[in-house]
Amino acid sequence: MKKILFIICFLVCANAFSQILSSNVEKKTLALGETDHIVIKIDNIGGQKVSAAPKDELLPFHFEEIKDSIGVNANSYERKIEFAVYEEGKFTIPELEFKVGGKILKTIPYEIEVINTAQKGDQINDIMKNKEVKLEATDYWELYKWYVLAALALIALIIAIIMFVKWGRKKKSSPVVATNQTLKELESLKKKKYIEEGNYRSFYVELIDISRNFITKQYHLPADVLLTDDLVQLMKKNNTISQENEKIVEEVFVRGDLVKFAKTFPDKNTMEKDFMDIREFVKRSSKDLEFENLRKDV
Repeated sequence: MKKILFIICFLVCANAFSQILSSNVEKKTLALGETDHIVIKIDNIGGQKVSAAPKDELLPFHFEEIKDSIGVNANSYERKIEFAVYEEGKFTIPELEFKVGGKILKTIPYEIEVINTAQKGDQINDIMKNKEVKLEATDYWELYKWYVLAALALIALIIAIIMFVKWGRKKKSSPVVATNQTLKELESLKKKKYIEEGNYRSFYVELIDISRNFITKQYHLPADVLLTDDLVQLMKKNNTISQENEKIVEEVFVRGDLVKFAKTFPDKNTMEKDFMDIREFVKRSSKDLEFENLRKDV
């Protein structure tokens, strides 16, 4: 009999001094966005530290915690969480762990059903009436400035591309560069003093070579490979070089061929005139090209 009484006393004392965890959920069925509460209470903690998930992180993902309050005194611990769910369906609050000293206590799981109480055809009223706001020019600028700036940048880019294509940097083969280069070559020829020395053969060989290279670059005609007669026919057919310039090229080239084969012996005045005529032809070539471009545009 004494042994039974001892066991009963032991159980009563153990129960009296052990921690007791209790939990309660206010509502098991909620409307979308409706708030609910779960309360967890632990008694007989005896001043021991209670550890659990941090504030606003105790409940799982679908439960939006609105308020999480913790109350602790010497002998009890209470945690009250206000929450809401914004999706339809059934959701579970799992076992929640609380560590008291070295002992782990767990709540029971709860199943929460969330329903949409709105009915088809329900009228939805604004909480507040729409308010008209008068916008100033600066307000419109703030709203649309990035669109305007982007449009202006695009237009500027298009204009820049067009200008570059149409009036971009001139290539080394441009008419002005070809003209200047040929004039320098003619000046170099003159400094060799072939005219003054009567060296007509060397003079005409180099003069014709310079002229042929110039016609090839400036007019894009194969003057460097064609015979004089064929080149003259092509110039007349092509109609790119003016008649005045065609006449000069024909006369100088024919005379050069005659000199080359020792069929004529030009004097200094003739050599000087041919040199001046070719130089003027080179200078006037840009006018031929301008006329040709206008003719193509028309």
